[in-house]
Amino acid sequence: METPMDQENYKRAKEQVKEIRGFYSHLMVFILVNLFFLYINLKHSPEHLWFFWPTVGWGIGVFFHGIRVFNHHPFFGKGWEERKIRQFMEEEQRRRKKYE
Repeated sequence: METPMDQENYKRAKEQVKEIRGFYSHLMVFILVNLFFLYINLKHSPEHLWFFWPTVGWGIGVFFHGIRVFNHHPFFGKGWEERKIRQFMEEEQRRRKKYE
């Protein structure tokens, strides 16, 4: 028998898998399009390497997408939020017990 908690965990895990799949799709499109840009650049204007700029700009976006999907927020990530929520809940619980 599945509990509501099991269902919630399954739902969260399924959403995480969906986000990871989206990131890998984004990464694959990034690689393919930038290889195409490189080909066009070298074929038509090899003296000026312009393909570098869209690659850097888009690469920054892919980097931050990966950070979000794989939960590696160095400052205010999901773990930080959950710790703060727990901290505030515990403080509130202590205040209530103090006045009981």
